[in-house]
Amino acid sequence: MLTRLVLTFTLALAASAPALAQQNPTLTVYTYDAFAADWGPGPALKTGFEQTCACTLEFVAADSSIGALRRVQLEGENTNADIVLGLDTSIVGEALATGLFAPHKVDTGALRVPENWRSPVFVPFDYGYFAMVYNTELMPTPPTSFEKLAGNPDLKIVIQDPRSSTPGMGLMLWIKAAYGDDAEEAWPEIAPRVLTLTRSWSEAYALFLAGEADMVLSYTTSPAYHLMVENDPRFAAAPFREGHYTQIEVAGILSSSPNKQLANDFLTYLISPEAQVFIPTTNWMYPVADIELPAGFDTLFVPQKTLLLDDETVTENAARWIGEMLKSFE
Repeated sequence: MLTRLVLTFTLALAASAPALAQQNPTLTVYTYDAFAADWGPGPALKTGFEQTCACTLEFVAADSSIGALRRVQLEGENTNADIVLGLDTSIVGEALATGLFAPHKVDTGALRVPENWRSPVFVPFDYGYFAMVYNTELMPTPPTSFEKLAGNPDLKIVIQDPRSSTPGMGLMLWIKAAYGDDAEEAWPEIAPRVLTLTRSWSEAYALFLAGEADMVLSYTTSPAYHLMVENDPRFAAAPFREGHYTQIEVAGILSSSPNKQLANDFLTYLISPEAQVFIPTTNWMYPVADIELPAGFDTLFVPQKTLLLDDETVTENAARWIGEMLKSFE
């Protein structure tokens, strides 16, 4: 009798296993390494969303968001990803042209996004402004324009490669937005100040912190990390008279995803106040939800002049503009 009961219980568990698997799907999000890191937003977002979804949220990290996009392009319809998170407005046109992304069903009407940027395919979740970050103790008087940066023969900066890094792409667009047709002439003057082009933001920032360069391409919000986490007020973003280029980070659902409703639920959660509260102090960017910024952000330099080229113009010209930039480093 006991044997029969055990057998019956075992068979019942086996029969219920597929149903349980369907009730608890895994939502896979491709993103960049800093987002998924232990100190990034990923862990807190995972905990928060899993409390509401009866699912498993899995972040898969590439060295950059461009790397995440390239991975799904290679994998195509066979990708395990449901969402790519961390693309920005410099590459959304290229991402859209792949045909790999589906329209979302997320209400973004209440979001506060520069230029009121919206898309039927991509959901904005944070934003920031590119800047040259420096150590105020080592450089009491930083350059306040690209012209002054280029004119300082003793200065060394570290930047990212636009082919593999969205900040690198952002710098290329910053120069183009600031100088227009004269950008091709500006790069040969800036290039001698560049120590190296790194594949990712993390690599570039590590070189800067190691003292290899005087300045690094980062964000106006980067000094907040040093101030709030390390209690180190030495770092600052240099105000540039040309203005500062805007980066808006977005997430998109893949057409091949079998979990589209769950993916929409996650993106809805991502832009909610409950999730956005993690963005300033883990991703060190501005939130798109109307929430109070943490103490420390009030010390940051906020650009009065901001720059942002439209998606269509960027998509149409990016390859040529990157070529103009890289020609100066040959």
